[in-house]
Amino acid sequence: MDKAFKMFNFLIDDSDDEKIATFVNSLWEEEEEEVEGEAIQATVSNESSIVAPYHRRERPDCTGRQSLTIYKKCTAAIRQMAYGTTPDMFDEYIKICEKTAAQCLENFCQYVFHLFAREYLRKPTADDITLLYNFHSKKHGLLGMLGSIDCMHWEWKNCPVAWQGQYTRGDQKGPSVMLEAVASQDLWIWHAFFGMAGSNNDINVLNMSPLFNTIKDGTARPSPFEVNGHHYERGYYLGDGIYPDWAMLVKAPHNPIDEPRKKFKRFQESAGKDIERAFGVLQGRFAMLKTPARTLDFNKIRRHMYACIVLHNMIQENNGFVITHRE
Repeated sequence: MDKAFKMFNFLIDDSDDEKIATFVNSLWEEEEEEVEGEAIQATVSNESSIVAPYHRRERPDCTGRQSLTIYKKCTAAIRQMAYGTTPDMFDEYIKICEKTAAQCLENFCQYVFHLFAREYLRKPTADDITLLYNFHSKKHGLLGMLGSIDCMHWEWKNCPVAWQGQYTRGDQKGPSVMLEAVASQDLWIWHAFFGMAGSNNDINVLNMSPLFNTIKDGTARPSPFEVNGHHYERGYYLGDGIYPDWAMLVKAPHNPIDEPRKKFKRFQESAGKDIERAFGVLQGRFAMLKTPARTLDFNKIRRHMYACIVLHNMIQENNGFVITHRE
């Protein structure tokens, strides 16, 4: 699974075509198949053929010239994500038109989302929870901490006029879409829920989020821990003051008066910055998330966001920063 972030590094660093070709040729191991018709009929059950045929399709045009290669299509998609550029920026660089560059981005994000989201946005296992407990206890001095939770806004430039009222909030520049995420100290994003209108606050997003669905239906993995002789069945997330007073959401005291509470407030606020760091690194790697979303299609915006998060986790794993290990 380290192939995707290898290609990311290759294309961003302007490496030679031979390295990129080595990766792309190994990305799809199945033999070349002829794709007929304008539409590609693909289903999620056949994951290997969701978007791969679009990038692998190389056919001559009416003049006999070969069409765009897979290298050009992947380069156009990843550069739009990494630099936040418009699709028409590639007219002279890789000789690709604006419409085709936009299609490359959409198909690439759809491929990454459907093929890797289940693996890189998974729920923590029992072994993962144990490792998170031990690491956060040593790093932050907080037993039972699973991560920190917060929300981020992504501005929507071309939001339809009829929707702008529900996607606009007073403290934001314009219409936006919200992302709720949970990240651990290694900046691995364990949970991502994107799509709520920007007029909501963090409590509204949490009420619609599937974060605690497994606890509600009784299928959540056990995550017990002990603090000062007290046994607790579930770990907790660190949140800021707006979140409700739930057992799995630990907030800092609003106005601590004694030294133990002041010390806990310092520890909690220090550890709670993990999610802010994760948002900063995510936007730094994918400048597309710092620039307003230009598409009119809401589903495309969702796929772009989730694809960036999946690639972010891939890069963290490749750099050796993750606490846990995938099976």
